[in-house]
Amino acid sequence: MATSAPLGSQDTGIVHVVGARPNFVKAAPVVSALRGRGAHQSVVHTGQHYDDRMSAVFFRDLGLPTPDVDLGVGSGSHAAQTAALMVGLEKEFTERRPGMVVVYGDVNSTVAAALVAAKLCVPVAHVEAGLRSFDNTMPEEVNRRVTDQLSDLCFATSPEAIGHLAAEGVPTDRVHLVGNPMIDTLLANLDRFDADALRTRLDLPERYVAATLHRPANVDDPDTAALLAKRLHEIADQVDVVMPVHPRGKAAFERAGLGDHPRVHLLEPLGYLDFVALVRGSAAVVTDSGGVQEETTILGVPCLTLRPNTERPVTITHGTNQLVTEADLLQTVTKVLHGQTPERVGSAPPLWDGHAGERIATILTQWSR
Repeated sequence: MATSAPLGSQDTGIVHVVGARPNFVKAAPVVSALRGRGAHQSVVHTGQHYDDRMSAVFFRDLGLPTPDVDLGVGSGSHAAQTAALMVGLEKEFTERRPGMVVVYGDVNSTVAAALVAAKLCVPVAHVEAGLRSFDNTMPEEVNRRVTDQLSDLCFATSPEAIGHLAAEGVPTDRVHLVGNPMIDTLLANLDRFDADALRTRLDLPERYVAATLHRPANVDDPDTAALLAKRLHEIADQVDVVMPVHPRGKAAFERAGLGDHPRVHLLEPLGYLDFVALVRGSAAVVTDSGGVQEETTILGVPCLTLRPNTERPVTITHGTNQLVTEADLLQTVTKVLHGQTPERVGSAPPLWDGHAGERIATILTQWSR
């Protein structure tokens, strides 16, 4: 490795690539910490999430700088979207000549940026490296594995991720346990998550279960979506259900008649502050989201993850998360509503202390080409 100017100098700037709402939450503390160190950096928004409610509102809520460029790629099949992302990112990286590309999470923007940077011989840093569900039917699992193999720096959020990377042959000097920048954002905004104000503004009931479902396994098949709508109706027979509807599953749930139950409250997608306030004020959350598993771990809200696996097992051992199936969803919700929840193991996961962004920034600014 050469010992020229450190990353962050005017000659070798850091380029952050973000494309979907979870990326924004993870990037915010890293961008902020680097700004405090005077690093030269830019933000490329791929436009994978392009609706204002899924994108721009998050930048406003999180205090992220306006992206230096928005590629506006939009939606499409995995192949079409990833190809468009690679074409746009190749042009940006060729023009910007970054000294380091930082990618976040596991969306198509993540793997596209890693592939393009690697082919241009630009170092890659992956924030949230090493998470594994061991379920290759999940597009995110493929994205995670490929990105980690291409990354020069792997920033792990939890200890088991380090073991996964070692098992896949990633050299240990590339791997750093830094904690979880998503939790940095959560802890920094705790005073802004006003569940009472949100209930009043949206005319929501005092007690409710929050729901958020968007993964292909749950919403792409009409029969599965209809069955989940039935289960949510059964839950609504005993407690109100409040669900911000992700664009991905909107049509399927509308066809299934999810909103026909009088105690099911369907909302448009919420910004970061409103969404976490909704989660914070709920009796429990039914979700298939990775980030929600992490947020509820810190907020202490019972989380029922409607998936057969999770790439975040630390949210089960150290948090409030349980894996559930469609068949046992109603029974599990009922138990939770009556105070029957698994006992938490220990305190919060290691280094989930609000300083992950600072640790990442320190390593990035020390790195040199």
